[in-house]
Amino acid sequence: MNFPVTHRGNAERRADTTAVDAAVDATVDATRWPDVASPPRPSRARTAVSRAVVRGALDRLPMHVRLADGNQLGRGGPLLRIHDPEAFYRRIGVNGLVGFGESYMAREWDAPDLVAALSVLAGHAAELIPRPLQRLRGLWAPRQPDSERNTPVGARDNISRHYDLSNDLFGLFLDASLSYSSAVFRGFPATWRHLEAAQHAKIDRLLDLAEVTSGTRLLEIGTGWGELAIRAAGRGARVTTLTLSAEQRDLARERIRAAGAADRVSVELCDYREAPGTYDAVVSVEMVEAVGVEFWPVYFRTLDERLAPGGRAALQAITMPHDRMLASRGTFTWIHKYIFPGGQLPSVEAIEETVRDRTGLRTARRDGFGAHYAETLRLWRERFTERADEVEELGFDDTFRRMWTFYLAYSEAGFRAGYLDVQQYLFTKDGPRGGSATVLRPGGGGR
Repeated sequence: MNFPVTHRGNAERRADTTAVDAAVDATVDATRWPDVASPPRPSRARTAVSRAVVRGALDRLPMHVRLADGNQLGRGGPLLRIHDPEAFYRRIGVNGLVGFGESYMAREWDAPDLVAALSVLAGHAAELIPRPLQRLRGLWAPRQPDSERNTPVGARDNISRHYDLSNDLFGLFLDASLSYSSAVFRGFPATWRHLEAAQHAKIDRLLDLAEVTSGTRLLEIGTGWGELAIRAAGRGARVTTLTLSAEQRDLARERIRAAGAADRVSVELCDYREAPGTYDAVVSVEMVEAVGVEFWPVYFRTLDERLAPGGRAALQAITMPHDRMLASRGTFTWIHKYIFPGGQLPSVEAIEETVRDRTGLRTARRDGFGAHYAETLRLWRERFTERADEVEELGFDDTFRRMWTFYLAYSEAGFRAGYLDVQQYLFTKDGPRGGSATVLRPGGGGR
């Protein structure tokens, strides 16, 4: 997939030469994207080590890697074209996976099927770095900066950097419900015309898990643009919903008023740690990923403290394998730098251990449905591509559009490879203890 590009002809004529620095300069705003506009210039020794490690990793993968100098690597599979190998090695040698993403933004590499190529990388994530180097990860992998810790002040800044970009931007690739989380489809392949209904199905499953009905006092942590609150109010619930995004709050209030639910829904610009009161139910959709490891106990204790005795909490969360979470925890990634500052995906084990050890809640149920997220992301990515001209009209330049495409494809690939999953949890308060959570799949119960 390709977007309209300023000076596209010049960039294409230079794409397969080693003069990519000049090509990038022609297309990248160095003031806005300084680390994309120019690759780092490490020592020759460091570049040589990076070249050897990267080439060795690529040569072991089931993909076809074609370099501008005519060399080829890999064991066959999706095509990855490296237009400027030296810049590619330099970026990865200095900045690891941050450099890999920046190299894509700089057009130093490409792939005709970006998701397929990234799916191979995601499926072999644990094998890309030799084990001796993995043991030295603390020495070479960049660490998340203290400025992005999710303290009450830091969390507002982190959330604003993503969700306050522009409501109009999100509206270009989301469906009419403005739901920015995994849908639950009736079947595959998913189609755009079914996406809104699939988002409503996801919301309704969560509300059913939490037993939200007429008169329920519901707390939602993470408003989004208000669709869950609107549907909960439609059941007769009284909803308090919290967000740290001023842009989301304002549009959510407009949508709630337009739906005739303003008398049943209160949208507050409030950190979850500052929420008062008790509720019959708490629902939170893909919010825990933004909390940060050090604040997971606080987040789950908040669910516990806000629930009245006998209450139910329904949570939707993206998860990653526990061993990979432990290995990468605290590492500064491309996603942190450009998309979600301060975030960290939990594992199933991390969620359930935190709930067990730090709260009085019981994990009563867990439903996994990662394949549904892959399809959701595909539909968003395709829609974003189709509306690239409108994204440009909003003031987002080619480098941003390429960054956002990489983000959506990178995420989709994680789910297609099985590296990522998404769960719906039910936690109950003051319920019977003991036993393990029931693990179900959409269609196997619930709604």
